[in-house]
Amino acid sequence: MTKFHTLFGTSTRISSLSWLCHSQEAASGPGGVTADAIRDAFAATEAAFIAQVSSQWDTNPDLATVGSCCLVGVVHEQTLFVANLGDSRAVLGKKVGRSGQIVAEQLSAEHNANDEAVRQELMAQHPDDPQIVALKHGVWRVKGIIQVSRSLGDAYLKDAKYNTDRIKPKFRVSEPFSRPIMSAEPTIVSHSLEPSDCFVIFASDGLWEHLTNQEAVEIVHNNQRAGSAKRLIKAALQEAARKREMRYSDLMRIDKKVRRHFHDDITVIVLFINHELLAKGNAQVPPLSIRSALDH
Repeated sequence: MTKFHTLFGTSTRISSLSWLCHSQEAASGPGGVTADAIRDAFAATEAAFIAQVSSQWDTNPDLATVGSCCLVGVVHEQTLFVANLGDSRAVLGKKVGRSGQIVAEQLSAEHNANDEAVRQELMAQHPDDPQIVALKHGVWRVKGIIQVSRSLGDAYLKDAKYNTDRIKPKFRVSEPFSRPIMSAEPTIVSHSLEPSDCFVIFASDGLWEHLTNQEAVEIVHNNQRAGSAKRLIKAALQEAARKREMRYSDLMRIDKKVRRHFHDDITVIVLFINHELLAKGNAQVPPLSIRSALDH
């Protein structure tokens, strides 16, 4: 049995509840919670959404351009599984040494075209397409359109039948393609929890644009647990304001739709690890309540 789930998605456009339903179904099999079960849950969520795109193609073709990064954490017994699509990030805060210094350990692999390894992977997968990645306005993008190489949704970059003049011109790929440009295959890592592991920060790319892994874990470690996610978001927004040579209060007065020009969306969940409860077994673990702090 799974002791508790931590589910995190960077966008509500593809329901995290859908992923949770599929994950519970996959984990209820004889193997329980495994990397394969989590991978099956991602595949089922992707298939369900693409089915929606197909059924609404005649009435809502722009649904084919909807996509989402997705970062998921599942704790099963003494193991933390982290699965990721896109450029969200999970960072572990752990104590080291006799002094109990807090250090950051990144648990997730990212799929952003600004990473040289991701560009090399894309070029190896598409040797016949010299434009699979393109530098646009100083940022590397897949086909010059999107920064991430893996996501849920984005059907127009996975099946050419959705890459037509029925979708908005800014999304269309001018060259025909026969193989999917993007993937919905998550990168999954497992981490055996240790007594020194204190908490995990799950956050979208908007947070990590302005805070380093170490800065984020120190903010959580040096303050009260309550309000940790909001505190991280405020720190990131203050840094975004500083980079634009403006005050935080002035940034917060800008309409959220316009603020996208100042910072990307920020979603944060902080999971604190209670090793005593984990050691007692399932019957002793109370239901998990998660509060997330979001800034759009």
